[in-house]
Amino acid sequence: MSIKDSELILNPDGSVYHLNLKPEHIAHNIILVGDQDRVEKITKHFDSIEFSTQKREFKTQTGLYKGKRLTVISTGIGPDNIDIVLNELDALANIDFETRKPKDTHAVLNFVRVGTSGSLQKEVPVDAFVMSSHGLDINGMLHFYKIADIVNPDIENAFIKHTNWSANKARPIAITNSKTLEERFDSDQIYKGLTATAGGFYGAQGRSLRLPLQDPKLNEKMDSFNYEGLKITNLEMETSAIYGLSKLLGHHALSLNAIIANRATGQFSKDPKAVVERLITYTLNKLV
Repeated sequence: MSIKDSELILNPDGSVYHLNLKPEHIAHNIILVGDQDRVEKITKHFDSIEFSTQKREFKTQTGLYKGKRLTVISTGIGPDNIDIVLNELDALANIDFETRKPKDTHAVLNFVRVGTSGSLQKEVPVDAFVMSSHGLDINGMLHFYKIADIVNPDIENAFIKHTNWSANKARPIAITNSKTLEERFDSDQIYKGLTATAGGFYGAQGRSLRLPLQDPKLNEKMDSFNYEGLKITNLEMETSAIYGLSKLLGHHALSLNAIIANRATGQFSKDPKAVVERLITYTLNKLV
């Protein structure tokens, strides 16, 4: 059965609705960044750029790096944007836009997020790289999908108990990364741990300006969570959504963060741009 026009929305030129992309515009190896300005900080290293477009916060460039075809796309902020980006990228790879039906052969994409974050643990220093072994979803977006096959209830139950998680909030979900990509990107430069993914920047991450928080001590509880040696290394707004949707759609995903601050020690990187640049070159060279 063909997918309805209201579900798979295409622009008049045949490109997918939000990203403004056609299937031939993307590579199978895709680097995800939040900030649209970071796209060209990565593609400046390319040998050549064959395609470039932008619609809203979604900027895309595809080209060659050391002879390998790569795509870099900005997702904007938050799990809601990841829901758009991952679904539309999968549609580009796995739906025939002419027949509006899934293709007979499933194409597997590799998603690597390159981001910045602050560490929650004193042993993860400023200027380090963090690889997310898991995305800890505390925002609830993934509950709109059938997720029974990707959850890790032992970790989730331990987190719920440790934080006295409110029953009025969505149940936390722990999703593992792609072990295939972890093996490719692992090195002695990498720290690993849980990356918590919030649904907002202020209250959802424990920031209070004029509004009281439901649990003012949640951040402290997250800092001290430890499940069989697995700790929450950092807090951001995209990783768990990338991991969850990638697993559900049959793709590989890995999230890497340059640590520019350490909340436990109060330190901030003396040269955050240099740390990000090192992570960019590290990522590019591991992809090829």
